Amino acid sequence: MRHVLVLGMAAAFSAAPWLQASAQVDDPVAAEFDKFRAVLEKDNPAELFEAKGEQLWRTPGGPKKASLEKCDLGLGPGVVKGAYAQMPRYFADVDRVMDAEARIVHCMMSLQGFSYAALAKAPFSNANRTPDPVSLVMYVAGQSRGAQLAPPQSHPKERAAYEIGNAIFHYRAGSFDFSCASCHGVDNKRIRTQPLPNFTKPETALAAVQGWPGYRMTGGVVHSLQWRLNDCFRQQRFPKPDYASETLSALMTYLTVNASGQVYKGPGIKR
Repeated sequence: MRHVLVLGMAAAFSAAPWLQASAQVDDPVAAEFDKFRAVLEKDNPAELFEAKGEQLWRTPGGPKKASLEKCDLGLGPGVVKGAYAQMPRYFADVDRVMDAEARIVHCMMSLQGFSYAALAKAPFSNANRTPDPVSLVMYVAGQSRGAQLAPPQSHPKERAAYEIGNAIFHYRAGSFDFSCASCHGVDNKRIRTQPLPNFTKPETALAAVQGWPGYRMTGGVVHSLQWRLNDCFRQQRFPKPDYASETLSALMTYLTVNASGQVYKGPGIKR
């Protein structure tokens, strides 16, 4: 109960709040941010982490001294091209819906022999370290650059994950009495100069996933969408989700399905 209710009350509070803002309103401030980002993305340092992720994918590692080239991301063992754009999705071998990072963590455990405790101990990038799963997410996401977002909804558990994510998104609670929808459920809201796109509408839902994972200029590190949602929980003063949890996969299902059919540009760049 705590896992479902407490962990799902705040995510997406500020996920990519300045991306795609011009699609929501004719906003000159947002337009300037778009120009700034477009210039920087021509030589995005995220590509360095993509290259590192590809090396990690192909190089034997972990206690089992195995590569990840047999990891099934939903399109067959070892198929990476286009896989990120078709996730989260249901995986029969674990009988659950997984987002890309959760699936990569699973493959690192099952194929390479890593323990969950070791991978979850410090899962996100900081000033001194970028964990291997984050670089792997960058590589996998880069292989969907230019693809249309198409997370499947054919399996009952995929449809259930969407409905759970929808419930999480709209659930109000906590000391601030916030839900995700408090900031991202209506049009034309902002925090200072940052527009807050409406993630419930297909035309603006793309902002929830576009550019993630991404390189953060202010820190010189890369972050995944799991990190962004995790930080949203922190900002709302709620306990953060378990790493690679079903709660996060459900919320990502809701956000990504809402943006279905739109083009994913690959790893982005953040301020």
